[in-house]
Amino acid sequence: MSAAEEDRNRRLLRARDLVDRHSTEPLDVEALAAVALMGRAHFIREFKKVFGETPHRYLQRRRIERAMTLLRTTDTSVTDVCMQVGFSSLGTFSRTFSEVVGVSPSEFRGHPDPATAFVPTAFRMRWTRPAGPVSPGRGP
Repeated sequence: MSAAEEDRNRRLLRARDLVDRHSTEPLDVEALAAVALMGRAHFIREFKKVFGETPHRYLQRRRIERAMTLLRTTDTSVTDVCMQVGFSSLGTFSRTFSEVVGVSPSEFRGHPDPATAFVPTAFRMRWTRPAGPVSPGRGP
């Protein structure tokens, strides 16, 4: 890899890290391009070449991943989850969620978690129980 490619990748990683840290906030491509020290169109092309998707799609996917966690682990309404992860329209959220995940947010919430579905209930409850502080002298 040439020095120029390394520099480009480093700058693109800075922009992607910004998306990861602030995915619930409004972000625009111009601000991300500025972080990468690139023009808007060039940034979009380079981001897609390096990461396999446009910056906008990456942002949407990160928001959907966070929404999946919230839907799986909380009783928060779909509308509230939509707003918490950074979408401003429930329709856009539901459409994007369905495109990325394959089912609607409500359907997703009703399905068992495939990562723990095969695990006996007693073990699943132990694994998914929130861990509180451990008192001195007590085991887990």
